[in-house]
Amino acid sequence: MAQIGRINTLTIKRKQDYGAHLDGGESGDILLPKRYVPKKCQPGDAVEVFVYADSKDHLRATTQKPYATVGQFAKLRVKGTSSSGAYLDWGLQKDLFVPKREQHARMEEGKSYVVFVFLDKKTNRIIASSKLDKFLSLQSPNYEEGEEVDLIIYDKTDLGYKVLVNNAYGGMVYKNEVFQKLVVGQQLKGYIKKVRDDRKIDLSLQQSGYQRVDDISKDILNTIKDHGGRITVTDKSPPEDIYSLFGVSKKTFKKAIGALYKKRLITIDTNCIYLARR
Repeated sequence: MAQIGRINTLTIKRKQDYGAHLDGGESGDILLPKRYVPKKCQPGDAVEVFVYADSKDHLRATTQKPYATVGQFAKLRVKGTSSSGAYLDWGLQKDLFVPKREQHARMEEGKSYVVFVFLDKKTNRIIASSKLDKFLSLQSPNYEEGEEVDLIIYDKTDLGYKVLVNNAYGGMVYKNEVFQKLVVGQQLKGYIKKVRDDRKIDLSLQQSGYQRVDDISKDILNTIKDHGGRITVTDKSPPEDIYSLFGVSKKTFKKAIGALYKKRLITIDTNCIYLARR
């Protein structure tokens, strides 16, 4: 049985002037329009296609690949709007519809939003929603502190940035721990700080622990050497300057230079850090 809204590998049953009929199993024949039929293909050949329902509820196939399939989150741009909803560019000739009821905030043409793609059980149509919370997993997250995870930024609040964690859970990166530019839809790595009782997760964009400090210490030492034995970034410098040079928080930076100082590898004054003289 063919899966609507997903990539399927289906067999060509027969070819016609207008396209090819694919074997959809229990779903019956599925038409692959002529413009998408691979050249030199014959009945019995397998083709990889995306399956969807057209305006008359007939199953159709295309060899075009959407930016996201059913069950996935993605950042998509609004091509147009109407009184009933918004239409997103998702890589197919037919736009992806977001009903008004599924918009977290009114969508505007030309702007991009993180949405969840799903199959509407009432209409059997593929639609999207920007109300992401209701699509998050209801299972309790099973993460360890410090574990690396994949993040997608999907909203900015007064507290910080809301993120999707491994495309399954909701989390927060607090703004006082962010030292780089973040934008909605951005994908990046993060690290588990704490899993809360409400299944929400507190995250950091920087790895913690002694190994992280040791790695940064090596980076600092190499940077000082590359700059002729001194740098003008110290523990008194603004957090943004430290992050720009080393990609870490001021707290981690202070731990790292402290470790180097204890090993007598550097000397520190008010405005500079120097390589220690041997």
